[in-house]
Amino acid sequence: MKLIFLGPPGAGKGTQAEKICKDYDIVQLSTGDILRTNRKHGTELGKKAQSYMDAGELVPDQIIIDMIKEELKKPELNKGYILDGFPRTVPQAEELDKLMKEMGQNLDAVLILEVQNEELVRRLTSRRICRTCGKSYHLIYNPPKVEGVCNVDGGELYQRDDDKEEPIRNRLQVYENQTMPLIEYYISKNMAHKIDGIGKIKEIYSKIQEVLEKI
Repeated sequence: MKLIFLGPPGAGKGTQAEKICKDYDIVQLSTGDILRTNRKHGTELGKKAQSYMDAGELVPDQIIIDMIKEELKKPELNKGYILDGFPRTVPQAEELDKLMKEMGQNLDAVLILEVQNEELVRRLTSRRICRTCGKSYHLIYNPPKVEGVCNVDGGELYQRDDDKEEPIRNRLQVYENQTMPLIEYYISKNMAHKIDGIGKIKEIYSKIQEVLEKI
């Protein structure tokens, strides 16, 4: 089973992807992790990526595609995988199509986790961090025992600047601008499956399973 998982920040993709990988015995491929691993191990592709990053430039799509190609050769991915964080644009999707065709692979489905912006803002602005130990809390899902105080060391909890409403709305706008054409691309290929991301984790996962059982 070969999947792409799309969804805005705060939609809960990470939680659901973990469950999918466990139950369907497939591997989660995060392009962020792949990039970090290549840089850490000093691979040729990692060095190329680092040179762009050192210059303050975006890593070119082709380097990311080449990294993904190396990952797809690994035997542990034979049973399948779920791509998280790639593709982000239609040109990237087209390059991925070419790569998969070249490797004799077929994409089974594109899962799109949908959550309204107001709910995403509510979720994302609720994160708090301890100033001293760095432990993370969530006012809705994982609140501290005492408001504003870390359970571990009694440190002050604060809200990071990028967890405030304005930066979050900007991130959501960037996601929407980038991803809507991508979603239309996969709709045109009859591969897109939209899933309502509101509700309990188990309820959302059941909706995902309904899609996966049909492919």
